[in-house]
Amino acid sequence: MPMQPDGYTFALDPTVVRTSVRYRNRFGILIAADLYQPADLDESTRHAAVVIGPPHGGVKEQGPGVYANELARRGLVALAFDPSYNGESAGEPRHITSPEVFAEDFSAAVDFAGSLSYIDRGRIGAIGICGSGGFALTAAQIDPRIRAVATSAMYDISGVKRDGWQGAQTDAGRRAELADLAAQRWADVDAGRPALGPTFPAEYEPERLDPVTSEFQEYYVLDRGHHPRSIGGFTLTSEAAHIGHGALAHLPDISPRPIFLITGDIAHSRYFSDEVYAKAAEPKRLVVIPDARHIDLYDRTDVIPFDLLEDFFRTSLTSSGSTDATLAVRA
Repeated sequence: MPMQPDGYTFALDPTVVRTSVRYRNRFGILIAADLYQPADLDESTRHAAVVIGPPHGGVKEQGPGVYANELARRGLVALAFDPSYNGESAGEPRHITSPEVFAEDFSAAVDFAGSLSYIDRGRIGAIGICGSGGFALTAAQIDPRIRAVATSAMYDISGVKRDGWQGAQTDAGRRAELADLAAQRWADVDAGRPALGPTFPAEYEPERLDPVTSEFQEYYVLDRGHHPRSIGGFTLTSEAAHIGHGALAHLPDISPRPIFLITGDIAHSRYFSDEVYAKAAEPKRLVVIPDARHIDLYDRTDVIPFDLLEDFFRTSLTSSGSTDATLAVRA
């Protein structure tokens, strides 16, 4: 769907109210977010809330808004946010990627949601899409206020194998990358500004791309998901933080809070969800969507299992309980 006149990549449901909000994270960065709630929400009583982060390089006007809009249409309160240094959120220099700050952005979203008089602070959950899936799990490892966490098309950006798509990174590869990044820091010093990695091109030319890059550009470059603030590139030296951060190390600490993982059976990123499911403690659930690619879980409301997401949060944010099962479903 082409970008709407209001600047979003989807149409707002007529039964949903969207409000632009601002708040600060613990680093003092002003976060831009959209609060979605049913138009008929009774604010005299307390409700559960879900905070939603975007794909790595995405913004709130894309996937997070799609999820928030759909969940609010179903009666839930949802907060979709731009990560620090990106989108409409503040932070300098622009387009930094940071595992610590991006995980903090989830906790800051919980702070804001819990400041609303009609939100129950003991009933706040989180959804991370793509790269935000890893950041949401990281946040949940250290912030027990996140009472339930779901991921969709999850990436662990800090766990990406840089010597090849899958398999452990070699020590030699890690050292070589750190040497390159050290040289880049000197280049940034000399230039007086940080260099930015490759951004999305103006045109989509799939015949010149590898399959994974082609899939991302199909979403971000074409009308389907294009947004001028979603540029794809991050400062090159940001990568060092992800290398030092490492992969998710404390997943069992989330238990007994539930984890719900959604992936596609033909998603190039599926192995991330498989690995998290294997390492996480109970309660946990993995749903594999037949014939779904990675980007289909960004915006395909006919593919994303919103019935299951709604049930997960309504159940887990009212009383404990989940299913330890790997399912194949058709949304």
